[in-house]
Amino acid sequence: MLPIEKTRFTGPDIPMKKLRSTLGIHAVVLPVLSVLPVLPALPVLSALPVLSVLAAFAAFATCAFHASADDRPNILWISCEDISPNLGCYDDPHAITPNLDQLASEGVRFTRAFTPAGVCAVVRSGVITGIYPPSIGSQHMRSRIVPPPEVKAFPELLRAAGYFTTNRSKTDYQFEPTPSIWDRQGNNHQDWRERSDPDQPFFAVINITVCHESQIRHGEDQHRKVIESIGKDSKRDPDQVADTLPEYLPNTPATRKNWAWYHDNITLMDKMAGEALRRLEEDGLADNTLVVFWSDHGMGMPRGKRWIYDSGTLIPMIVRWPGHLKPQTVRKDLASVIDLPPTMLSLAGVEVPRYMQGRVLIGKERGDEPPYLFFHRDRMDEVYELQRGARDRRWKYIRNFEPEKTYAQRLDYMDAMPAMQDWRRLAAADRLSGGQKNWFVVPKPIEELYDTRKDPWELNNLALDPQYTERLSRMRAATEVWQQRIGDTGMVPEAVLMEEMKPGGEVLETQPPTIANVGDMITLACATEGSSIVYQTLAQGKWSDWKLYTKSFRHSGAVKTKASRLGYRDSKVIESQ
Repeated sequence: MLPIEKTRFTGPDIPMKKLRSTLGIHAVVLPVLSVLPVLPALPVLSALPVLSVLAAFAAFATCAFHASADDRPNILWISCEDISPNLGCYDDPHAITPNLDQLASEGVRFTRAFTPAGVCAVVRSGVITGIYPPSIGSQHMRSRIVPPPEVKAFPELLRAAGYFTTNRSKTDYQFEPTPSIWDRQGNNHQDWRERSDPDQPFFAVINITVCHESQIRHGEDQHRKVIESIGKDSKRDPDQVADTLPEYLPNTPATRKNWAWYHDNITLMDKMAGEALRRLEEDGLADNTLVVFWSDHGMGMPRGKRWIYDSGTLIPMIVRWPGHLKPQTVRKDLASVIDLPPTMLSLAGVEVPRYMQGRVLIGKERGDEPPYLFFHRDRMDEVYELQRGARDRRWKYIRNFEPEKTYAQRLDYMDAMPAMQDWRRLAAADRLSGGQKNWFVVPKPIEELYDTRKDPWELNNLALDPQYTERLSRMRAATEVWQQRIGDTGMVPEAVLMEEMKPGGEVLETQPPTIANVGDMITLACATEGSSIVYQTLAQGKWSDWKLYTKSFRHSGAVKTKASRLGYRDSKVIESQ
C-alpha cells in the first residue's frame, strides 16, 4: 500500500459489534477496497449488560459532570436549511443578512465548515448522535434505523447534567425522537422561557425552514408573502444575481429566478434569526449564552443539495460567546457539524462519550484540526448512489463506487425544480458544454480530484493528471482507512442492513420500566438494553412535566413512568399504585 499522510481519527470507533459479527462487515468492505490490507480489529466500547444501563447512565449524570453551575453557558442553536455560505459576512454580493452579519462581527466565523453529507435527515442523524451516519446505518435518506444501544442523543446527556432542553421543532433524525431528549419539543412552547428556575442553564434549538429547497419553487403567491415580509427593497432581481450563478448551471430565466428566490428566502431566514437573538437580548441572557448558527447542508439548488461537492456540504457556521470568543474572528481550519455535539458537551462540563467521532472546536478542550474531513452520498429517496470522499483545506477527493450510473439520475423531488428541468431540456437538445455537460456523462469517472482554490465549483477533474498521482493515492488511502475505522455500513446492501436492525421489519417496543419503593425512595429500572426512562410525579392533584430519570428520588405520591430507546417504540406508561 502507498504511504498516506498522517490521519488522525478524532473519535473512537463506533460500537457496531453485533452488526460486524453477524454480517462480517470487514469481509464485505475489503473486497471492494482491495488496495487495503485486512486491518486488525479496532477497540470498541463493550456492551452494557441488561439492567445495568440505567445505573451506568446515572453514574454518568452524577460523576461525569465536572463544571460548576457558574461555568455552564446557556446554549442557543439557530439552524437553517439548505443554504451555502451565501451571507453578507461571507462576501456574497447579493446577500441581505444584517442580523447574521452582526452575529459574525461579534464572534467567530468558520470558512471551512462542512456537513458529512448533502441532505437534511442524514446529516441530522449525525448531529444528534455525534457520529458519522455510515457508522450507524443512517446514511440512506428516509430510513428508520436502530442505533447501537450505547448511543444517546446528545441533548439527553445535557439534560441529565441539569440543562433545560428545547427544540423548535424539527427532529428528522432517521429514527423517532424519544421523550428523554427534550423538555420541550414542537412549536407550542416558548423555548428557554418555560424554565421553572431562571438560573437553570438551557440548550435551545430553533430551526428555520423558510430557505428549504421546496421554498425556492413555492409559487408566485407564496413568494409574494416572502417579499411582503422582507420588503420590496430587499427583493433580488433575477438578472442582477445571475453573475454569481454556479458555473455548472445553464443561465436561463428559470435558473436566474430560482437563484433570486433562494437569496430572498435567505433574507427572510436572517430576519427570523434576528428575532430569536432579540428575544435573548430582551431576557438579559445574551452575555451568558453561546450562540451557534449553522445550516444543515449546502444550497437547495441542482448539484448542491444531496451531493458531496462543496456546493452540497460547505455551510455557514458562526459562533458567538461573549467574554470567551474574540469578536471578528475568522477560523480557516476544517470543521464539521459532527464536531458540534462534543463541543457542546465539553463546554457544558459533560464528559464526551468515547463513541463520538468529532472534535471539540472551542474551549479548554479544543482538539487539533484533522488532516481531512470525510463525506458520503448514499440513497436519496428513490435513487441509489454510492460515493465516498475526503477534503483537506484545499483538495477534494471523491470515489464513485457506481460509475456506470450518470450523476443525472432522475429523482422526483429534485426534478420539480425549474432550474433542473431547464438543465435536462438543454442536455436533451445537446446544447450544453464544459462543466454544464459533465453532469450527464456516462460512465462517471471512478475517482475525482479537485483543486478547490483554483476550481471552487469542482468542474476540472485532475484525477488522471500524472502530476497529482501521489496526492490522489494519499487521499484515496485516507478515505479507505476512514471507512475501515468507522465500520462503513454503506458497503452493506441496505436491505441486509435493515434486516439486521429489524428482523422481519419488526419495530421492537421498549420494555416497561419497573417501580421499586423503599419508604418514599423510588427507584426505576428497565430491562431493555440502551433504554432511558422518563417519569411524572403527582403532587396536590397535578402531574408534573416528564422528567429524565438519572437516579433514585424521594416522592410520597403517585408516579407515572415510561421507557424508550432510540429506534424502538416507547413502552407503555406504568403508574404506581
